[in-house]
Amino acid sequence: MSFTLYSAWRATAPYRVRLGLKLKGVDYAYSALDLIKGDQRAPEYEAVNRQKLTPALDIGGGRVLTQSLSILEWLEETHPEPALLPQGALARQAVRAMALIVACDIHPLNNTRVGRKLHHMGIDQAGILEWTQGWIRDGFDALEPMVAKYGAGWAFGETPTIADCCLIPQVYSANRYQLDLSPWPAIRAVDERAKDHPAFQAAHPNNQPDAVPL
Repeated sequence: MSFTLYSAWRATAPYRVRLGLKLKGVDYAYSALDLIKGDQRAPEYEAVNRQKLTPALDIGGGRVLTQSLSILEWLEETHPEPALLPQGALARQAVRAMALIVACDIHPLNNTRVGRKLHHMGIDQAGILEWTQGWIRDGFDALEPMVAKYGAGWAFGETPTIADCCLIPQVYSANRYQLDLSPWPAIRAVDERAKDHPAFQAAHPNNQPDAVPL
């Protein structure tokens, strides 16, 4: 089975899926989209993903998967080892809650299309930065005590989970937007741990074929 991931190097949603694929050891081809130029709105990509968003994972046979968390859950069901969800319903609920704080409460309010909309509404760059930092700050304030409670090297327990697949890209985004991470030591500790993990290194934006030197 041959997979193709439609990705953008520093967009956080495809970054999550790259992490899941790397942690599971699943090979894939990489199809790059330039979100600034608007590749995601081209008719060719709309034929792949009607939402015109990244990521999309083509798994062959005419099947294309969309929505990063749904893709991660599918990977967990079809490639169960190594597990990205812990044993036990309550433990799994905690991991999913952490992932959803990022994917539903932080990211949708500060992605590329939201920034573009704010700009079109006349908000200057300083205002957009304040907006972006504020939503990340609120989300990290909620995540920090959860990571401190459940973490044992990673966001939940001693091995990476779907929570880490969401958290680490959001930390990357926070750094992009110049947010001081000192108020969240548990989150920072997980980020430091991830820097030494081969899957997290391989999935990092700077190591993607479409990465742009900054």
